Amino acid sequence: MNKLDVTEMIMERKRATGMTWAEISHAIGLSDVFTTSACLGMNSLPRDKADLLVTTLGLPQEAAVVLAEYPTKVFSQAVPTDPLIYRFYEIIGVYGQTLKELIQEKGGDGIMSAIDFDMSVEKVPYEKGDRIEIRMSGKFLPYNRW
Repeated sequence: MNKLDVTEMIMERKRATGMTWAEISHAIGLSDVFTTSACLGMNSLPRDKADLLVTTLGLPQEAAVVLAEYPTKVFSQAVPTDPLIYRFYEIIGVYGQTLKELIQEKGGDGIMSAIDFDMSVEKVPYEKGDRIEIRMSGKFLPYNRW
């Protein structure tokens, strides 16, 4: 059993139970962003949280072992074709250099961490139609100069 197998099992149980990512994450006591990422194989869960998740979804216990394993983060380098994911690719293409310039102007020569990182996704009412608000906060890491 590997991370892809476990992801497929999780998605099947999620469909069968009708649970949302918010409900699953609440059941194990972690954020919905991190829980979803771990369920999709891009992060590892602490073993106690992995045990809670397999119990919550009724998965085999060996799935908890896989969920707790450190992942190898591999993603396609090709332009994504899924419209929603493509828009993020487009945002980075259009605004990536802008973000780099502004982050470095405000913080200095460095990067925003994706390890010491928080993210939330919310649907917010808006007069011209609901919007999706994504908030990202990563620790600023200056480049080592010696």
